[in-house]
Amino acid sequence: MQDLHALLERSLTQLGYELVDLEISNRGKLLRLFIDKPEGITIDDCVLVSNQMGNLLAVEHDIDYDRLEVSSPGLDRVLKKQSDFERFAGERAQVKLRVPVENRKNFLGILRGLESENLLIECDGVLHKIALSNIDKARLAPEF
Repeated sequence: MQDLHALLERSLTQLGYELVDLEISNRGKLLRLFIDKPEGITIDDCVLVSNQMGNLLAVEHDIDYDRLEVSSPGLDRVLKKQSDFERFAGERAQVKLRVPVENRKNFLGILRGLESENLLIECDGVLHKIALSNIDKARLAPEF
């Protein structure tokens, strides 16, 4: 899985895209890629990446899968990498922790960047420091 993720990430970067997330489901028969680029993702981007990655997986990597899906991460995209938290500073996000901090595991607030290995998130006017290693799941939480 780690090798596959690294192979896809390296290949997508060469094409000008970011691998946001990789999901493998249905006993490994479905590969779902979520891609992004600064100006956003179009259907043409998804078609291009689907064709390129399909060829790559067929030629360079012996992965047994039945279906490859390529999609944009959506408005509520996941935040996984340190660079995600930096890029989306000022945006509203939902953060779920592995171990409670200040007697809570869920934070909904505005991302205020990083300080060392800690995420800064402002919830109801209070700034919280959360160790990146303690984050279980995080995603943007846009308001409509």
